[in-house]
Amino acid sequence: MKTTLTMIAGSALALAFLAAPASAQVPRGTCLIADPTGTPLNVRASPGGRIVGNLYNGDYVVLRTTSRDANGRAWGLVGGTDGSTHGWVFREFISCRN
Repeated sequence: MKTTLTMIAGSALALAFLAAPASAQVPRGTCLIADPTGTPLNVRASPGGRIVGNLYNGDYVVLRTTSRDANGRAWGLVGGTDGSTHGWVFREFISCRN
């Protein structure tokens, strides 16, 4: 039951972000961390590589590029809105605004 509630909360967070009015203080091209598991999202040195940090639901990042691993899963290279680079995250767990 706890997992179901976490997934619903994560989905609601992503929907709220995507439905935010254009006048909100969220820059275009910014993505919201929306991991449905409710756990910190691992940031990796490469797609599927070693863990170098974590991001949390509600954190904002900028998607720099995407790639696929050997299993065909999508990954995104993300960074901070200040131009810094964090690393690679599982693409499915970020919601991006164009």
